[in-house]
Amino acid sequence: MLPPIPDWDSLHPLIIHFPIALLITSPLLILAGMILKRQRHGLYVAAFLLMLIGTLSSFVAISTGEAAGEFADRNETVNMVIEKHEELAELTRTVFALLTVMFAAFIFGPKLFRKELSPGLSTVVTLAFLLFYVGGTTILANTAHQGGRLVHELGVRALMQPSVTEIPAKQLSDPASSRITEFCGKD
Repeated sequence: MLPPIPDWDSLHPLIIHFPIALLITSPLLILAGMILKRQRHGLYVAAFLLMLIGTLSSFVAISTGEAAGEFADRNETVNMVIEKHEELAELTRTVFALLTVMFAAFIFGPKLFRKELSPGLSTVVTLAFLLFYVGGTTILANTAHQGGRLVHELGVRALMQPSVTEIPAKQLSDPASSRITEFCGKD
């Protein structure tokens, strides 16, 4: 039996790592495309897809984070860090939405208008884009850091649904046994 799907306000810890991983991986494919000229277009398209999915998942991450924030135990410090985390998350979303549109224009625009950029100009534009992207990843890292502070420094946790099945008291003393028993469905 599969575990229950968490409520929307409990999904933030499950969702948040997707935009982080995808948006940090994307520029590596751009760099690979700069080096591997024969595979450049394919690597750039792959980088764009990672960027697009990462940016779209940031919208979901913010939505689940806002829902989770409603249930957080709050004090003055937690409120300040949540506010900073939310501001940075919204800035991250906006920056990566713009970067994604810019990169789409860079890789699809020349084909659409049937006018390729010269190799020198293409390299300059790509390097300038990567410089802006470093700024975006710096904001992303700061956003993640504030979220990490909430969890690891201030002890804010996402509330998860209780288990569908009650664990018998005799199994509470042996956590490994209770997980195996619960997984197998035996008492």
